[in-house]
Amino acid sequence: MIILRGLWSLFVAAVVLVGVIVGNLIAQELLPVVHLETASRDALLFTIGINVVGGLLGFLFSLFAFRKIVTWVNYFERVSFVDKTAGAIGVILGLVVALLVTVPFAEIRGFGLPIRIFASVVGVALGVGFAMSARGQIVYVFPSLSRASAMGSGGVRGHGTPKMLDTNVIIDGRIADLAATRFLEGPLLVPDFVLNELHHIADSSDNLKRARGRRGLDMLNTIKNMSTVDVAVYEDYTDDEVPYDDVDTRLVKLAKARHAAIVTNDYSVNEIAKLSGVPVLNVNELANSLRPVFLPGEQLTVTIVKEGKERGQGVGYLDDGTMVVVENGAPAVGRLLPVTVTSVLQTNAGKMIFAELPEERATRKRGNDPQ
Repeated sequence: MIILRGLWSLFVAAVVLVGVIVGNLIAQELLPVVHLETASRDALLFTIGINVVGGLLGFLFSLFAFRKIVTWVNYFERVSFVDKTAGAIGVILGLVVALLVTVPFAEIRGFGLPIRIFASVVGVALGVGFAMSARGQIVYVFPSLSRASAMGSGGVRGHGTPKMLDTNVIIDGRIADLAATRFLEGPLLVPDFVLNELHHIADSSDNLKRARGRRGLDMLNTIKNMSTVDVAVYEDYTDDEVPYDDVDTRLVKLAKARHAAIVTNDYSVNEIAKLSGVPVLNVNELANSLRPVFLPGEQLTVTIVKEGKERGQGVGYLDDGTMVVVENGAPAVGRLLPVTVTSVLQTNAGKMIFAELPEERATRKRGNDPQ
C-alpha cells in the first residue's frame, strides 16, 4: 500500500508537470493571436493562467488515469504470455512505422509534434490490433512462446511438456504416487476452473461427493508439498481463448491453446482430447500396461473370494485388481490357493486370467498320458 501511494504521488506530480509544460507551450503560441507582447505584464499573467489551467487538467487526468493503469496492470497479469508478446511486437511496429511516416511533418511549427503524437497513437493501436490477430502465426513461428506461457503462471519452471490435471485424476489419487516417482516430466498445471469444481464437489450436500471432493483437495495439497514436483494453479488465459463451457471441454481447449498434455483417467476427456489432437496421458492405460504378464503354465497364488458365472468356477483378484477365474474353484471360496495359469484374455477393462487348481492340472495330464 505504501509503495502504491508513492507511485501515485510520483505519477500525479509527473502528469501535473507535463500539464504545466504543455500549458506554457500553448500560451506562447497564443500570445501573438491575442496581441500580447511577450515581455508585458498581461502576457505574464496570461501565461501563468494557462499554466495553472494546464496543471489542473493534468491533475484531474492523473486521478482518472492512475486508476485505469492499476486496472490494466491487474488485467495484464491474467493475459497469456503469447498475447503479451504479440502486444509488445504490435506497439513497437506501430510506433516505428508512425514515426517514419510522419518525418516530413516534424518541421511544421506548432503542429508537427501534435501530428506525430496523434499518428503514433493511431499506429500503436493498429499495430497491436494487427499483432493480436496474427498471434496464431507468431506461435507457429516461435512455438516456444506457448510453452513459456504455460509455464509462466504461479512461478512454475521446468523442462518438458506442461501437463494439465483434470478433476477425476486428482480425486483418483494415483497421480500423487505417479508424481513422486518422477516419471512425469514437466510442470503440472491445475486450471482454476478445475480447482473451483473440486471446491464445489467438496461442499456438496451428498456425503459421497463431499468425501470425493475433499480427497481431491488433499491429493492436490500432497502433490504441492512435494519438493520434486512443480505444480501450480493455472490462470493465465482469457475468456476468448477458453469460453465458458463444461469443465472437460474448457480443459481440452486450454491444453490445445497452450500446447500442453492432459493427465486423466476419464474416458470422455480422453476421447475429446484425442478428437482435438491434444496429447493424453491416461492413468488407467498406464496401470493396465504395467500389470505383470502371466504365461500359460505359470503358477500364482490367489484367494478365491466368490463363485464365478459358470458352474464350478471360483473368482479371485490379484493385488493390482486383475481378475483370476479358477476352474472348479467354487468349493475353495475363502481360501488362499496356488493355481496354474491356462490362458490370458485381454478385454477393454483390462486382463482376465483363467487358471486351474494344480490337482486338476495333474489329473488332466495323467488322463492325456499314453498308457
